[in-house]
Formats: sequence, C-alpha cells, structure tokens
Amino acid sequence: METFHYALIFALILGLCVGSFLNVVIYRVPNKMNIAKPDSHCPKCKNPIKWYDNIPVLSYIILGGKCRHCKEKISFRYTLVEILNALLWVLSVVMFWERSIFYTVLVALACSILICVFFVDLEHMIIPDSFQVALLVVAIAGLFVNIDPDNGWQSKLLGFAVAGGLFLVLHYGCIILLKKEGLGGGDVKLIAVAGLLLGTVYSIISILISSVIASLVLLFIKRVKNFDKNKEYPFAPFLVVGILLSLFFGYYMYNEYIALIS
Repeated sequence: METFHYALIFALILGLCVGSFLNVVIYRVPNKMNIAKPDSHCPKCKNPIKWYDNIPVLSYIILGGKCRHCKEKISFRYTLVEILNALLWVLSVVMFWERSIFYTVLVALACSILICVFFVDLEHMIIPDSFQVALLVVAIAGLFVNIDPDNGWQSKLLGFAVAGGLFLVLHYGCIILLKKEGLGGGDVKLIAVAGLLLGTVYSIISILISSVIASLVLLFIKRVKNFDKNKEYPFAPFLVVGILLSLFFGYYMYNEYIALIS
C-alpha cells in the first residue's frame, strides 16, 4: 500500500512537470519548430523564462497569469494542460497500478499524447504524424500486457482493423457521395491506433461516446451561435475524450450494458 501512495505522489509531481513539457510540444510541433531550442520564452517580448517562473501551476498563480517582464497575459491553457496531465497520470495509477505497473506507465504516456492531439487539432485542425507514431508505439507495447483476459492481443489487432476500417469507409464514402471530407485522414489513423490500444469492444465504445458528445456540442453551437453548415469542425478532440473514457472506464460501461440487457 505504501508503494501505491508513493506512486500517486510521484505521478502527480511528474505529471505536472511532463504537462509543462507538453505545452512546448503543443506550441512548437504544429509550427514546425525545434522542441529543444530555443529555451522557453515569452511569445510577445521574447524574454527567456527563468526556471523559477516555469514551475507548473505555482508560477502561474504567483505571477498572476502574466509575463514577469512585459505583463502580457499568459493563456490559462498552459496551466490547464499541466493539471489535466497530472490528473490523468494519477488516475492511471489509481486504475491500473495494482494490476500492472508497466501498463500503468503505458496508459499515462497514452494520456499525454492524446492531450497533445486534443489541443493541436482544436487549434490547427491537424494531427501531426509524430503523435500518431508515438501512440502507435505505446499501443504495440500494450499488446504484450494482458490485464483483461477478454481483451487480449487478438482483440486489439481486430480493433485496429475494425475501427480503422470503419473510419476509412466513412472517409472515402463522404468524398465519393458528398464530394468533401467528412472525416480527415488524421482521424482515420487516430481511431485505427486507438483500436489497437483499446481492443474491438472498447474502441467501438469510444466511437459511440465521441459521436454523441460531438453531436451535443454541435447542437449547442447551432443554438447559441450562427451555425455555418459549411464550416469544418475538428473531430479529434471528441475522439480523444471518447478514447480516454473508454480507456479508463470502458470495462465498467461494457459490463453494465451487458447486465442491463441480460
């Protein structure tokens, strides 16, 4: 039990630190910048950010959400990413630590990659291939861990084929029938890799969840804003939410559904 508590504390602290690094990735990768150089700096005044001004969450609070030098407002998104990553890492420990430490680490890494996908696609409407490859490596490593007898490597390979195949059909179907992309190629690759990570049943659950959430959000936008039916909206953020919910709670949702219909 003591090891579990230490793991929670470690996940929280390291999750915050990694979340700070994710902010660099989210900003620089879509802009084709080097993630290592130059050092972190204010995007407005270009002054380097000292280590004591780069402490996750704490520095944002101390500085009042502003740059120390030019007093330009710092987006809360940076702190949000740090908090989200830390919480998801802690949740990974809570859910999986006692079953497999290795799988816990894989889930935490998957969460960090999916956070990057969420914010980059939300802002730029692209999913960099580097994110897809990183998630694919995690998914492949997950094939060697079996924490659910009903969701082994066979199910995960089938999930890759089923989820990816379904979105591939939708992708080309929209192009042929509607003469436009209904789903981007990045979405197809993301759900295929998610299928490999989650397995057949849980990847389908993630698709259902993301579709419902997307429909509700777009309905809300239609009600409160001038809705442009020709405007493209990113779908990967909804997919990420569905994948994360299925990753952590898919087992329980599936079993509750089976119990309900039995």
